[in-house]
Amino acid sequence: MNRVEIVHDNFLRRVAQGDLPERVGTATLDDAQLTAGELVSLFEAQVLSRHLDRAARDMQARGFGFYTIGSSGHEGMAAVAGALRPTDMAFVHYRDAAFQIARSGQVGVDPMRDMLLSFTTSIDDPISGGRHKVLGSADMAMPPQTSTIASHLPKAVGTAYSIGLAKRVKPEHQVLPDDSVVMCSFGDASLNHASAQAAINTAGWTAYQGVPLPLIFVCEDNGLGISVKTPSNWVSASMSGRAGVGYVAGSGLDLLDATVATQRAAHVARRQRRPVFLHLSCVRLYGHAGADVASSYLSMERIEADEANDPLLHTARLLAEFSDLSPTDVLDCYQSVGVKVDRAVDAVADTRRLQTADQVMASIVPPRRIAEPATVPNVENRAEVFGAHEMRLMSEPQHLAKLLNWALTDELLRHREIVLAGEDIGAKGGVYGVTQRLQKRFGAHRVIDTILDEQSILGMGIGLAHNGFIPIVEIQFLAYLHNAEDQLRGEAATLPFFSNGQFTNPMVVRIAGLGYQRGFGGHFHNDNSIAVLRDIPGLVIACPSNGVDAVLMMREAVRLAREEQRVVVFLEPIARYMTRDLHANGDDRWAGRYPDMIVEPITMDRIAVRGTGIDVAIVTYGNGVFLAEQAAEILRAKHGVSCRVVDMRWLAPLPTDAIVASVEPCAQVLIVDECRETGSQSEALVAHLGERGVTNMSRLCASDSFIATGPASGVTLPSCDSIVDAALAGQAEPT
Repeated sequence: MNRVEIVHDNFLRRVAQGDLPERVGTATLDDAQLTAGELVSLFEAQVLSRHLDRAARDMQARGFGFYTIGSSGHEGMAAVAGALRPTDMAFVHYRDAAFQIARSGQVGVDPMRDMLLSFTTSIDDPISGGRHKVLGSADMAMPPQTSTIASHLPKAVGTAYSIGLAKRVKPEHQVLPDDSVVMCSFGDASLNHASAQAAINTAGWTAYQGVPLPLIFVCEDNGLGISVKTPSNWVSASMSGRAGVGYVAGSGLDLLDATVATQRAAHVARRQRRPVFLHLSCVRLYGHAGADVASSYLSMERIEADEANDPLLHTARLLAEFSDLSPTDVLDCYQSVGVKVDRAVDAVADTRRLQTADQVMASIVPPRRIAEPATVPNVENRAEVFGAHEMRLMSEPQHLAKLLNWALTDELLRHREIVLAGEDIGAKGGVYGVTQRLQKRFGAHRVIDTILDEQSILGMGIGLAHNGFIPIVEIQFLAYLHNAEDQLRGEAATLPFFSNGQFTNPMVVRIAGLGYQRGFGGHFHNDNSIAVLRDIPGLVIACPSNGVDAVLMMREAVRLAREEQRVVVFLEPIARYMTRDLHANGDDRWAGRYPDMIVEPITMDRIAVRGTGIDVAIVTYGNGVFLAEQAAEILRAKHGVSCRVVDMRWLAPLPTDAIVASVEPCAQVLIVDECRETGSQSEALVAHLGERGVTNMSRLCASDSFIATGPASGVTLPSCDSIVDAALAGQAEPT
């Protein structure tokens, strides 16, 4: 007999015989502020969770179920739901079916069929539309999580932070009540993950300074990470003394004890607005998942000891002591729920499922939403914010950093829900001065200096977006993104996909990047690898080459976030921040005047074509545009070769149609890509152009190398001279 049926039979036998485990807690109904009827309701949630676990394995065996990571042993999470409000946003662990079931009862939703539809990847699954088995619900403030190995904790911190911030800055699309708390749950093994440690540290760092952060971290400690045992007392030893974070322990086996512990944690979080670590002891039954055989790494004594501590047996003990239910009543309840689940399983066997790529991809791009119209900032207010000196400068050509600073100022003026966040962006004004004076203009609650941790910065952005803000977060250098990229790949970009568009986290991520800095940094500050961003479905990547474009593209990035709920990465070429001249000192040909607020933004389908030459089309972006403009003038003046420079502007999605149309009149196409030859945009461009019939193409890319510091900083990158040479080589080739 398999372990699933052993646990099932064990419950039936031991309840019938009155062979119930001794209590592990001492709380009473009065202590938990529960009635006997409410205790019974929590038990019913536990029972449904247990039978759904059994059903998942049955469905898989019968060929129409596709998920078997169960919640058995963690049914005490029903008590956590009972002690919280259904408006308290919950980012839950994948073993938290009992939490969702108990919360369903709070809002009057029948969860049984919904969960079975999720198991069988039905198109009628109300949360994911058949894309994945996820716990989650729009009606219950439960954004869906997939394989939650702590990657959801940074955004839970950001969401908790947003609650206090929303009292100061009322965002247009605020979701959470002002007195909400946020709950995020995870296993004891996930506590060791970098994402968890970053989130807990950030929460403590924030609260230590008196900043409101109503958050409950719930660690469901079953002592195992798949097969690896957690050292005894490790969780309590590592968490009971953390600065800024309270600690509450309770038993997840005992509903009354778990309720009291959760109430204590919720009181601190809700009343004192401080983060709390709620440590609940649990057991894991059935092994990790359907294919897992626990006996291959656990002794039979350990397995049987855990089965003897079945939370349902502990609840049967509580029912015997605190309710009118007899053992027969308890068994009748258990069996009747099992019958209902069996019938419901048969009813979903032939459900509709996703069939086409279009159906699967339909929710990658979020739905549009109604947003207040973007307006031109009040003239008097704008003049006061900028100051007379800055207003005078607007009539003169300026470099990218200054123009982008003004663009951010105007966006903050006209959209109250915009919040900037990042390391050093406030008092210092950013490493390159792009955010100078913004904190003085708008205050520390809208221009936020963050902790030095990119996971936390991105998580903060995602969390703020969950509560109606439009965050513009900054990653200081592109190389710093890579230790946190999963916050974009695994969290931000997947949310609309796995929620069928019901949850979104619109945001703009500013990243200073690419190469050509002289005298500073090497690889860690000159990083020319963006392949990690380009293959994230639904992500928009903007890369302006000059200040005027940066202003108009930033306005479009904000519009995309506000109205279309998109996640936009705004990649800023560091080497062009202070550039004013194209050739000689004082020519001001790379500076520009600040575009008036009524100028149309640059949309994702709009490229820039500089020049009308038809001998060579140089297709490029970012720093490549600057270098190509220099090269084009040399080619024309010294070699009689007429060029046009095609600035792609948007790297994802690629504006392929516009690029093809721009190069069609030209005899030669040269793609200049400052990113590495392997994994660069040029690979995709060659494929797209070739498929459209474009011939006589070549590409000039950076070498497959990291970037050096000092005199050799540019030798692995395209240059003006190498562009000239590549264009001439292409002219010499027969057509």
